[in-house]
Amino acid sequence: MQKTRETSSLKSKKARTTKKGPTHEEIALRAYHIYLERGCAPGNPLEDWTRAERELVEKPKKARRKATVTPIAA
Repeated sequence: MQKTRETSSLKSKKARTTKKGPTHEEIALRAYHIYLERGCAPGNPLEDWTRAERELVEKPKKARRKATVTPIAA
């Protein structure tokens, strides 16, 4: 059987649109750091987790913005 252009283009589009988010381990580590920053005081683990996830998702966006700004040499 011969592949059609439609089939191959759908596969390539899907591969390009797949976004890689933070891994479970990265979120857990950041949540743990938030806990440590709080001085190991009791808190809400779910809030720590969601804050960690939000920070890790937003981090690449901020990095991209910073990368587009080019300083002027004096």
